[in-house]
Amino acid sequence: MALQTKTLLISAGHSMSDPGASGNGLSEADIVLDFRDRLFDYLSGKVVLARDGKEGQNLPLSQACEMAKRHDVAVEFHCNAFSSPSATGVETLSDVSGKRLGAVLCNSLSSVMGISNRGAKGEGSGQHSRLAFVRAGGIIVELFFITNPDDLRAFRDNLEALVAEVGRVLIDEVCTEYSDAA
Repeated sequence: MALQTKTLLISAGHSMSDPGASGNGLSEADIVLDFRDRLFDYLSGKVVLARDGKEGQNLPLSQACEMAKRHDVAVEFHCNAFSSPSATGVETLSDVSGKRLGAVLCNSLSSVMGISNRGAKGEGSGQHSRLAFVRAGGIIVELFFITNPDDLRAFRDNLEALVAEVGRVLIDEVCTEYSDAA
């Protein structure tokens, strides 16, 4: 049996006022909001969790960050982008405390989609720095490159498997196995 020992928040990066990256006719905000809502539905009834807004909407970053501070595990989903459509892969951004979980998420997502694993990185890596969600204790998951049509296809073709795999990883992270044997 498993006992939930940590609190969990899942968050969708960006919003209608800040749609984030775009590529292949899609916005980052739309993709990650749909992913977060599917993941919330998958996890509901398996663990107790919160999300940054109701179905189909997310809260402003400042409110998501305040929520992240109150949870043991906080994960926010994003899509990467680059000027070259050949840039590919999944990566996570976190402080030192989130690197282990970030690496597990990267391995899982990369394996399911068959795309590059760019690894678990610190918040100051590459184009990223001073990330509010990371400073609030959260992990940012860059699911894939929205500007790469092959990454997008891999994401779409494996969407349900990705939701189940991320759900499994998060359940393992917030629950502890124990025995009923007396």
